[in-house]
Amino acid sequence: MNFPARLVENCGKAPERLDWLNRLPATLHELEHRWSLSLASPFDGEEGSCAWVAPVVRADGTAAVLKLGMPHLEAEHEIQGLRFWNGDPTVRLLEADDELNAMLLERCAPGTPLRILPEPEQDIVIAGLLKRAWRSPSPPHPFRPLSVMTSYWRDETLRQTVRWSDPGLVSEGLRLFEELPRTAHTEVLLATDLHAGNVLRAQREPWLAIDPKPFVGDPAYDATQHLLNCTERLRSDPYATISRFADLLGVDHERVRLWTFARLAAEPRDSWEDDRRTILARAMAHSGVI
Repeated sequence: MNFPARLVENCGKAPERLDWLNRLPATLHELEHRWSLSLASPFDGEEGSCAWVAPVVRADGTAAVLKLGMPHLEAEHEIQGLRFWNGDPTVRLLEADDELNAMLLERCAPGTPLRILPEPEQDIVIAGLLKRAWRSPSPPHPFRPLSVMTSYWRDETLRQTVRWSDPGLVSEGLRLFEELPRTAHTEVLLATDLHAGNVLRAQREPWLAIDPKPFVGDPAYDATQHLLNCTERLRSDPYATISRFADLLGVDHERVRLWTFARLAAEPRDSWEDDRRTILARAMAHSGVI
């Protein structure tokens, strides 16, 4: 059985993930028969870092994608999110097994990622998708508040205190992780991980979103994942970069700036020795944006 290298690496970080990986061949065999699928080799690269994802063909000859997500706090409610959005603006969920965290998904064709376009054009597409996604789920619903994720990140970062290269910067980011979720004026269902690599060219629509990690919270937070991928623009002119995207989204500039800074300064990471995010957070602080 072929497992992407990054998926194997991530599964090695927790016992429950290794257990999931060991059971994966039997799970795939079961789903292949239950859903009458012909499986191809899994995607690699970014697509293969937190899930086993592969193109498949259904019994009627239609193309689809099979995805099995490893145990992962951020993606715990991906299936429920896809049901909620029901193809607007995401790929459609064709079949699902909640217990196995297994999804049979609409196949995007040609499936070209949005990252082929210049970043200013990416801004427009991603803003349009996010504004369509921002709807409030009616209770009762399974989705967790955004504070669950930021509290988890805060705890993880506090465990790494001795490795911080700029304690003042990190401490301010941690403070914002507590403050920002409490002070949101509006709360909607967020994608939380929508960036140019998770937007694909499709036939049903020009672009569709994949890989949502839904939480309920501040719409301004959802600007951050795309912005964090716009490294050079953030470094050269953080104020203009953030303000333009916030305008496209129709959200408060200041809250987007604070969320972006908090993630750059205090989100858990493998290395704290003047890594890219710390450098960008420092640049934002020194430029007066924060």
